[in-house]
Amino acid sequence: MASKTEKELILVQGGANGAQPEGEEFLPALDDMTPREIVAELDKYIVGQAAAKRAVAVALRNRVRRQKLPPELADDILPKNILMIGPTGVGKTEIARRLARLAGCPFVKVEASKYTEVGYVGRDVESMVRDLVEMSIDMVREEKLDEVAERAEQAAEERVLDLLLPPPPPPAPGTPETDVTAQREQNQRTREKLRAQLREGKLDQRMVDLEVRERMMPSFEVISNQGIEEMDVNFKEMLSGMFGQQKKKRKMSVSDAFEYLIQEEEGKLVDMDQVTRIAVERAEQMGIIFIDEIDKVAGRESGHGPDVSREGVQRDILPIIEGTTVNTRYGMIRTDHILFVAAGAFHVTKPSDLIPELQGRLPIRVELQSLKEEDFVRILTEPKNALIKQYIALLETEGLKLNFTDDAVETIAKFATTVNEQTENIGARRLHTILEKVLDDLSFEAPDLKKKTVKVDATYVNKQLADIVKNQDLSRYIL
Repeated sequence: MASKTEKELILVQGGANGAQPEGEEFLPALDDMTPREIVAELDKYIVGQAAAKRAVAVALRNRVRRQKLPPELADDILPKNILMIGPTGVGKTEIARRLARLAGCPFVKVEASKYTEVGYVGRDVESMVRDLVEMSIDMVREEKLDEVAERAEQAAEERVLDLLLPPPPPPAPGTPETDVTAQREQNQRTREKLRAQLREGKLDQRMVDLEVRERMMPSFEVISNQGIEEMDVNFKEMLSGMFGQQKKKRKMSVSDAFEYLIQEEEGKLVDMDQVTRIAVERAEQMGIIFIDEIDKVAGRESGHGPDVSREGVQRDILPIIEGTTVNTRYGMIRTDHILFVAAGAFHVTKPSDLIPELQGRLPIRVELQSLKEEDFVRILTEPKNALIKQYIALLETEGLKLNFTDDAVETIAKFATTVNEQTENIGARRLHTILEKVLDDLSFEAPDLKKKTVKVDATYVNKQLADIVKNQDLSRYIL
């Protein structure tokens, strides 16, 4: 198969084209899911935080309800944007990300602190909408590539066979018809033999000459992407059109040529104009933008120093959330029906420190609770992607089977709670650092261990962590 873009894509679980990702269990269509079922699906990955799950489930269900209304009424129903309040590491980002995956929506996560008021050096707030459209384009392109994958592979196979066995020259005038037929049949038999060998992988290392396209670009293409994104004109596309593409013969293995030709055939079969139309509509109607660290731009101005643009950033974000038109490389994008989920710890500031207009555009407020020791125990074991399950699966690739006892899990949770109380409270993220330290020796020695079953109990965990946790200064740097 063709290699896909390396951008992080939001996987569509039963998405717009009904395709089910390999390895994912079947999920009902979003139209059929009640808020209670949406919460149940989120429960598989996120422990606790029932109020936040209910809020996002209702927001998602309202989108389904809106799509069933007459267009003139649906246009007036705006999304109920959400403000999540809670310390770091309690699940704010994960709730929004899982929600987007569940709905098959374009989703981007941005940090409000990365933006600056217009006129200052930094990212323009409108770039979050451009990022959302790019994500939507990637999603729809992947769906269309999946649809044409089989046809592209068949076409690429024929082209590889043409490289391995070029068509015979036309017969000379006066050649008997029987000789022409015999030659054609012989060529066809040889081609079918090569096809069988190609599918079995026997020809993968054979070298062929393939004509490839080389994009001719001037040396000043090194302009940074961030600089380009602020321009209305996409210079990369303009320059590639001016300087064109040059074809060049390259020697490569059959396997590499096959991959290249699959991608080339996919490019021919996918209508990018159609992709753009679908993606733009999906971004406008179903997009979700998660604005993290919104508390970092809250607060009144001090009149000097680095905080001078805080309120300016809020005022720049405001029209995006209210509903405006943003110019992107794919055309004008309306933000009226994009769902915005803002989140922040609000340790130093309060939600009321946001400008009143922005507060009014985030009508749903949910407070996420700090995690306790019993929550850590559940986080380690219950979710489908629980940390302990991940580490067990990773080390199983080396043939090493880990057995975590209940007391080991409780001890890890206890250590996480203790370190969070004594140092900075980073919530469930503390479990990552602690588990890495607990399994450090095993991860390093796994390929060389003769004993392939290891029991991880409370004694083993204490042995790995006790000295570090006792020394608070040391734990600040290691855990």
